[in-house]
Amino acid sequence: MAPIRLYRHLSNYFQNSGTYFTCHVHPLVLTPKFRQEQPLISIRPRLGAAYYMNILMYLEEVTLPPLSVGFVGTLSVAYTVLYVLPFYLSATTRPSPTLSRDAPSVIRARIRFVSVSVTLATIATIYVLAARANASHLDILRLLGWYPIGLVEVAKSLLLTAILFAGPILEKAVIESGWKDWLRGQTLHESLSSWIGWRNYVAGPVSEEILFRSLLVPLHFLTPMSPNRVILLTPLYFGIAHVHHFYEFVLTHPHTPLAPCIIRSLIQFSYTTIFGWYATFLFVRTGNVIAIILVHTFCNWAGLPRVWGQVEPRVAIGGPVNRGKEDSGSEESGEREGSVGWSIVYYVFLVAGAVGFQQNLWTLTQSPRALANFG
Repeated sequence: MAPIRLYRHLSNYFQNSGTYFTCHVHPLVLTPKFRQEQPLISIRPRLGAAYYMNILMYLEEVTLPPLSVGFVGTLSVAYTVLYVLPFYLSATTRPSPTLSRDAPSVIRARIRFVSVSVTLATIATIYVLAARANASHLDILRLLGWYPIGLVEVAKSLLLTAILFAGPILEKAVIESGWKDWLRGQTLHESLSSWIGWRNYVAGPVSEEILFRSLLVPLHFLTPMSPNRVILLTPLYFGIAHVHHFYEFVLTHPHTPLAPCIIRSLIQFSYTTIFGWYATFLFVRTGNVIAIILVHTFCNWAGLPRVWGQVEPRVAIGGPVNRGKEDSGSEESGEREGSVGWSIVYYVFLVAGAVGFQQNLWTLTQSPRALANFG
């Protein structure tokens, strides 16, 4: 699309119209000078012509967004289908009343299919960025969050997430005495010694974050959509990609009434979408897909925080047990004894973690590698 003199267009617009106007521009489509000074612009009405003229002085020649919302939306749906559909095309990946999704043979086959799907989607995205958006090789790596790695962003993202999960960390480390196994590396060894562990902590986070964050988010930024809308809408694909667990649960639990199955699926869709919002926010703020993968792994390990009931310390009588992500209960076998004192401490940490998370959300996610600035 031919470039336009955007500042002339906006000058004429404000002289002849008093209506609302907002202009969101991604750094990829800006000239180098403007890219350094104004990575994102939000222009609002009724602040005076001089105010607008001062802002417009920064503008040089700018190209219009290279991708349409319809094109990117269609591509996103195709990626989601490409990720999920192979699970049901083969007898080796399709669960049945006698074959669980947690069976090692099913997990191995699904990891192979998902690896192919993500590879194809990555090739397609790189082609679109290069052919339709004229992005350079370095711009593509930055948009995908692959380069630079940014170890500082990784550490800050994990710290922010750990603050949010202060209660669950206390429960696992202190109340259940898990810190001893952590120091010996026993928990890590036990978790990764099974195919369920590899799926939950390696294959799942890597494949999902590459597809639903690293590939989909940059494509949406090359449309007229604002960063806030990108963060709000793109995680819905991630949530929808988990709805197929409803079918699997009904298939493998034929005697369970339909209503609890629907409620279970809605709950899963809700928390996966909420996590998707958080992960997308982190990705946009840090521009670092490695950080998001590790945060995803951490959240899979921590599970959903306990928000009611009494904390029950365990006296271990066996080693860690790998379970499916949707299974309830702790990962350590043992006898349980309720404790009012530990429950009070846990909920204090849970609330303190939530407050600390809110206070540090913007500080710990600030990065010069951010894909967009917004608020």
